[in-house]
Amino acid sequence: MKKYFAEMVGTFVLVFGGVGSAVLAGSHIGFVGVAFAFGLSLLAMVYTIGPISGCHINPAVTFGVLLSRKIGMKDAVMYVIAQIVGAVIGAGLILAIARGIPGGYDASVGGLGANGFGIHSPGMYDMHAAFLAEVILTMFLVITVLGATDIKAPVGFAGLAIGLVLTLIHLVSIPITNTSVNPARSIGPAVFVGGWAIQQLWLFIVAPLIGAAIAAGIYAVLRSPDELISTRKAERALGSQQAERGRGNVKN
Repeated sequence: MKKYFAEMVGTFVLVFGGVGSAVLAGSHIGFVGVAFAFGLSLLAMVYTIGPISGCHINPAVTFGVLLSRKIGMKDAVMYVIAQIVGAVIGAGLILAIARGIPGGYDASVGGLGANGFGIHSPGMYDMHAAFLAEVILTMFLVITVLGATDIKAPVGFAGLAIGLVLTLIHLVSIPITNTSVNPARSIGPAVFVGGWAIQQLWLFIVAPLIGAAIAAGIYAVLRSPDELISTRKAERALGSQQAERGRGNVKN
């Protein structure tokens, strides 16, 4: 249960930190600031909950990891449920805070950082452009997660690579869709916005899952036929490092 709870907490942090920066501080920090808020939230969570759950905090990542045989079906389903719950909680608390401004805040009008295309895209990008961007950029994210947590990857650097690629993804695609690459991140705000956000939600579920599947296929071609390890194991400290920390705690 701890790993499922960790996924819920991690997704909550990602949504509250990332979407919250867009809704509550977007006019002050701009697209670049929002991009870094998402990247830093993910980077922090990789090192915080990575050793517990692998820090997927994204159904597309979980799907890619499942296709790469680094997680079982039962855990994958529970991860996705936990991620969606965390995202909805995060979006709900952002809305509660946003309503504190003079005149209040209407999610259906303000958008609550929901993902969209057409008239709901910051740059007015159409459905086809939005779909293609989400597929390609989710592939970027998932292949980075799979590669950075590979058994041959340098130990301790997964969080840096994953956090930075999410920042890059947002720098590219905030003007296109507000950036999803994460169905849970899209579902959270859409629940409270309703209307158009629910109608367009399918794209931000289907496209990221396709991108994840492509990433898993590319990783399967690139990966050497060595032992597979889970993302959770890959994001843990080495046994020697854990022992050293344990000795330090005893001394203190």
